[in-house]
Amino acid sequence: MKVTTKKAGFAGLAMFGAAALLAGCASAPEESGGSTEAASDFLPCMVSDAGGFDDKSFNQLGFEGLTAASEELGVEPKTVESAAETDYASNLQSLVDQGCNAIVTVGFLLAPAALESATDNPDIEYVSIDDTVDTDFDGTTDAENIKPIIFDTAQAAFLAGYLSAGVSKTGVVGTFGGMNIPTVTIFMDGFAQGVDYYNEENGTAVKVIGWDRDAQDGSFTGGFEANDGARQVAQGLIDQNVDVLLPVGGPIYQSAAVAIRDAGREIALLGVDADVFETDPEVADLLLTSILKGIDVGVEDAIIEAGNGEFDATPFVGTLENEGVGLADYHDWADAVPADLDAKVQELRDQIIAGDITVESYLAE
Repeated sequence: MKVTTKKAGFAGLAMFGAAALLAGCASAPEESGGSTEAASDFLPCMVSDAGGFDDKSFNQLGFEGLTAASEELGVEPKTVESAAETDYASNLQSLVDQGCNAIVTVGFLLAPAALESATDNPDIEYVSIDDTVDTDFDGTTDAENIKPIIFDTAQAAFLAGYLSAGVSKTGVVGTFGGMNIPTVTIFMDGFAQGVDYYNEENGTAVKVIGWDRDAQDGSFTGGFEANDGARQVAQGLIDQNVDVLLPVGGPIYQSAAVAIRDAGREIALLGVDADVFETDPEVADLLLTSILKGIDVGVEDAIIEAGNGEFDATPFVGTLENEGVGLADYHDWADAVPADLDAKVQELRDQIIAGDITVESYLAE
């Protein structure tokens, strides 16, 4: 089974629920045929969040997209890593001072600093990964020079939840996040919806530990570092008999992997953002699948557009329909997924795309 992210998937554009954004959305970028000569003086830049560019997750995907775009344009990008949230504003200013023409900010938490920088520097083009930068909640991005690239990952997480409930032998699956912020909880909420749907269809009672949909709260590490605190949160869920575990928050999956190995029993790990089987072979044997976001493709297209003088601030929203989100292969776990369960996951994907199943999320409202 493969429901994955491809460049061709950006031919369509899903839409925000907010009416103003519905009116402003346009088609995603075409394959660029612009001249690299026009981009010779173009300087693309990127600032990471505290996870850093080697997080084997969304920061790394953003970096890969920037690198690919820069190679096509024939330019050298500048990047800066943030060690903490307090670095965001100063790191952005350092890129402004170096003459960057386009700046990519990676992560929801960078949005306030990105807005301030974009407002102060209207001639610079900004790309915001994982946030609409809509601080007044009127349905539009707060600066005309910011392009949001965001993902309705609840749709893909729904499929992962249904799949997880289907392979669980203990009848208990778990999830935890780095922080209780929308770009994290959208995974957890979609996952829980998928488990609920499995129970409704099959008359089962698979439990989700670590996320309460009604309370919109659950288990969080308080950050995005792979540390002993994250391992302890994972261990607490494992102690409640989970046999499928979804960590949401960049490198915290590495701490979950340690807890899984220490448990000494079969527990499936779910990755997020990238296909973690490919980005981190050290945990490959544990991975049932990964919930994908096409961050690399989105960044590459946006930067190529900017480098060719065709910057388009229209928000891109990744969905199952445009393949901006999806599930990775089952890889080593393929034999553990019954053919009828795999077929059902594919059927559910088609039903979500057709609108026959609605997956709730803040991007679908």
